[in-house]
Amino acid sequence: MPNKKSSARKTITKTRRARQSGAPVAGAGPAHRRPVWAEVDLTALAKNFHAIRAYVNPPGEARREPRKILSIVKGNGYGHGGPQVAKALEKAGSDWFGVTCTEEGVAVRAAGVRKPILVLTSFVPGEEQALVAHELTPVIHRCEQLQALNYAAARRKSKQPFAFHLKIDTGMNRLGIAAEDVECFARQLAKCKNLRLGGIMTHFASSEVFNDTVAGRQTREQEQRFHEAVGRVRALGVPTGIVHLANSAAIASRPETWADMVRPGAILYGYHPGYDPMSRRAEMEARLPLRPVMSLRSRIISLRDVPASVGVGYDAAFETTRPSRIAVLAAGYGDGIHRSLGNHGYVLLRGKLAPIVGIVSMDVTMLDVTDVPGAAIGDIATIYGVWGYGVADEQILPASQVARSIGTVTSDLLCAVSQRVPRIYLSART
Repeated sequence: MPNKKSSARKTITKTRRARQSGAPVAGAGPAHRRPVWAEVDLTALAKNFHAIRAYVNPPGEARREPRKILSIVKGNGYGHGGPQVAKALEKAGSDWFGVTCTEEGVAVRAAGVRKPILVLTSFVPGEEQALVAHELTPVIHRCEQLQALNYAAARRKSKQPFAFHLKIDTGMNRLGIAAEDVECFARQLAKCKNLRLGGIMTHFASSEVFNDTVAGRQTREQEQRFHEAVGRVRALGVPTGIVHLANSAAIASRPETWADMVRPGAILYGYHPGYDPMSRRAEMEARLPLRPVMSLRSRIISLRDVPASVGVGYDAAFETTRPSRIAVLAAGYGDGIHRSLGNHGYVLLRGKLAPIVGIVSMDVTMLDVTDVPGAAIGDIATIYGVWGYGVADEQILPASQVARSIGTVTSDLLCAVSQRVPRIYLSART
């Protein structure tokens, strides 16, 4: 029988060579599978991580220890594969990891990650024992959660108090205790002998906004409320542990918010948020250069020549204005090509932009390849990501650019890459 690991290595090597040469190679992509896949460049991921860590720990800064990095791997690692990217980031030196829920945390633990894992949206009743068993650190956002967690922690073999982090709602009005409830929290914690406060945090609602609006002023106000609440907790004799509040936008643009630990999300995967005003984008991208980690790809499975003035796809939503060559790509909205890209988006094909035409179907998408010389069945199209690794004609079609073109955010596209799309992890380029 063929060796599966050997086959996978050969496939990955072919894929790397295809990207390096900038030309499609027969067999690139998962063998014996529907021809749609996502390549996750772990080298780019590690480089982004190291760039962020260096950025928030500038040389000459007087600190007793470097700021910690909590890598956000929730939402299946922003679509990149949570356990897989967590393992790569732990190897790169990440201090903490952030997941949405207990289930995600258990999956990251099962992958062999040993560093602390913070469960950002806390737990639901009945999950406390799983949190404790897998050494997952929950975020408490309601005081009444303390009692249930304390009971679960009491059943541990370890006599050390079980750590949690406290979330303060400073104005987002989503999750977290109100700043005025700090005294109530301290009273409740005093009754929970099996728990200790390991950290205190908040979440910014609009840290990417710098204009003179309510949103533009909100971050400063949130920061002030947070530090006042932290001061009150300490005044009550409760050690606060790790203080953290900076998300991706704040990491890049608001050094005054970095505190003891920062929480990079989208920037880990190669994307700055959408700053307002937009002039901030170029400035931040120059300060903190990043590289897209994921490239979503598929192959052309059909080509046909159609005359002018005919409809293409559902509802004839695209009508040819000239004799056209229409390609069918083996990926649709069921794979992660946003339906809004129909008649609006592009893919990279043979180093050129080919427009998406007609309504995006669940399983296929149509392209107008009339202006792409030599387009052929089997050609690889890059829906977003990097085309032609490390060569003179390398091009990038960033997911952020695609997202802006249809009025959504980058994370929407990254997280939309479905489970039926296999991820290929490229650990080094050969």
